[in-house]
This record gives sequence, C-alpha cells and structure tokens, in this order.
Amino acid sequence: MIAAVVIFWLAAGLIVWAQIGYPLAMILAARAAGSARRPADGAPPAVSLIVAAHNEESVIAAKVANALALDYPRELLEIVVTCDGCSDRTAELARQAGADLVLELPRGGKIRAQDAAVQRARGELLLFSDANSSWEPAAAAALAGAFADPQVGYACGQVRFLPPDGGDNQEGLYWRYEMALRGAESRLCSVTAGNGAIYATRRESYIVVDPVMGHDLSLPFNIVKRGRRAVYAPAARASEKMVPTTDGEFARKRRMMSHTWPIMLRGGILSPRGYPPLYALMIFSHRLLRYCLPFLHALALAANIWLVAEGAGTVYWVTLALQLALLAAALLAALVPWRPLLVARYYLLTVLSPAAGLWDWLRHGTDAWWEAAEGTR
Repeated sequence: MIAAVVIFWLAAGLIVWAQIGYPLAMILAARAAGSARRPADGAPPAVSLIVAAHNEESVIAAKVANALALDYPRELLEIVVTCDGCSDRTAELARQAGADLVLELPRGGKIRAQDAAVQRARGELLLFSDANSSWEPAAAAALAGAFADPQVGYACGQVRFLPPDGGDNQEGLYWRYEMALRGAESRLCSVTAGNGAIYATRRESYIVVDPVMGHDLSLPFNIVKRGRRAVYAPAARASEKMVPTTDGEFARKRRMMSHTWPIMLRGGILSPRGYPPLYALMIFSHRLLRYCLPFLHALALAANIWLVAEGAGTVYWVTLALQLALLAAALLAALVPWRPLLVARYYLLTVLSPAAGLWDWLRHGTDAWWEAAEGTR
C-alpha cells in the first residue's frame, strides 16, 4: 500500500504543479519582477516574411494582400511564398497578388520549404507565418521591435483563434491561459515554445532542423542553448480560424504531438546543457510534465483505485470521486453541450493527445509534410 500512496501523491502532485502551480508561480514572479525594459527605438530592419504553403489557393491571395497591408516600409519588406509540392494554383495566385518571390518546390514538408525560402530571402530578420493567418497592421513592426535587444534571437507573437460558428472547441480558453504563461516565461527568461502563425528569428540565429521537428518547439530551446533569448511579443498580433470541433482539435494536437515526441526524445530539448537554471525548470514543468500528463493521470487513477480497494482513508474516496466525475463529465458532453462539460471533454482529449501522438510516432514514424486542419481555411 505504501508504494501506491507514493505513486498516487507523486503523480497527483506533478499534475497539479504542471497545470496550476507552475503557471501561477511564473505569473506571480513575473509581476514581482516589474515591467519589462523597452528597447530603444531605431531604424527598422529589412525583413523577409516567409509563407510556406501546400495547396493554399483558397487563402493565399488574401494572405499576400494582408502582408502588403502591413504598416511597415514597403522597401524593407520582402514577401516570400514557398510552395511545397502544390498541385493547385497557389503559386500563380501568389504572384498575381503581389508576392516578391514565389518558389515552387517538390514536396518535402514545411520545414524544408522554409529552409529553401531562407536561402533566397534578403531580409536581416526572417518573419514566418501560416497561409491562413491574418496579421494586424502593426504586427511586423512589433515583431521586429523585439530584436532591438541584441540578446534576442527569436520572437513569437500573439495568435488569437477565431471561434467557430456552432462548434464546440474550447481551444480559445486554453490559449488565453497559455499566452499568459508564455508572457511570464518571456519576462523572466525565455519562452519554451512558439506558434506557426507569427514568429521571427535573426538570420544568423536561424537553425536548420530535422524536417519532422517543427519550428514551434525546436527553435526556442536551441536558440537559448546558443546564448540568446527567445521572447514573446504580445503586440505582434495575428488571428486564425479555430478547428470547429473538439474532436477535430484532438486530431490536430495528435498530429502535432507526433512531431513533438521526436524533439523530446532525440532532439536535445531534455539535455540541460546550455540552459540557465530557471529555463531548465521551465522546460521540465511546461514541456516534459505537460506531455507526460496522460501517463501521470493514468498512474494517479490506477493507484487511487488500488488504495480504495485496499480500504484506504476517506481522502482517497474523495480523490477517486473527483477523477471519475471528470471522466463522466467528458463523456456526458457528447450528449449535453453545456460549457463546463465541454471544457471537461476538451481537457480530457487534450491530455490524451500526447499519448496518441506518441503511439503514432512509435508505430509508423512521422511524415515531414502536413495537411491543413479541416475547417481552418
């Protein structure tokens, strides 16, 4: 029984730390640290905005138009569309819309398409965006402004997910929580991950990574290991359509996690060499523990059932009831679309996605290429 007690409280403690304790500690510490120092204004640098696209004819013209409307000196802004094995009119429509450079490549995946664009791009800063994301007019200037600090090698902006019409996805709630945590991490040290909708690197900080290892997770920690900071620039804002359903969001996260596990297990993120101590804690708490949540929840539930079966104290009946209530709420959400039940369903499927992604990767590996999530275009 002693072993079951230790397993239960260790698993439960790590779950609570990862989901509540760590975010709260970071946010409070960031507030105590005071306002971030604002870098001095200077002449804007030349930038290249790179959009990797695979069969994006439905949105690419609007994306190029959105880039041309940015409040950034046109002579300093280069728009690059790199077509990854497109079989539709993406390249043609990008040229018609006014892109400065359109590359047509055989299909090799998003990362290799971005690598090819970087080789041809002229900008001092490399800005990256998804074809379906829309940037606010000030986004490019706000993103470039983060690099006024010479210690910054990577910056990601703030993406807002537009709620679907009639869908049940609760990603917006989670994303607000995630952005608050990302802001705190940036203030205290560096972010542990970015997002594909809006981010940038210095040209000399760009790193060529394995094509199955996306930039969102690979670039920040690698840039920190090389002695620079990876920061969050909340004034650099973009928006994207949200996957309409929670089931669709689970499928998207499952696909993302099949790319994440190679980074975790052989990409070097878990090696503390080159990390400041605080950043090592951030990687452990925000990345490793977050991705281990399905296994921690399974351990906590199994140990809890064992303890109740062995006649343990009342507290274990309460904790078991709470876990079973979460499962029941998630299942009931399919029949009763009440917001608290939908949040429980979203949480359960989000927690399960790392395990599903790991299974996919171990079973058949991960492809370098990708398909657009249904409903996001």
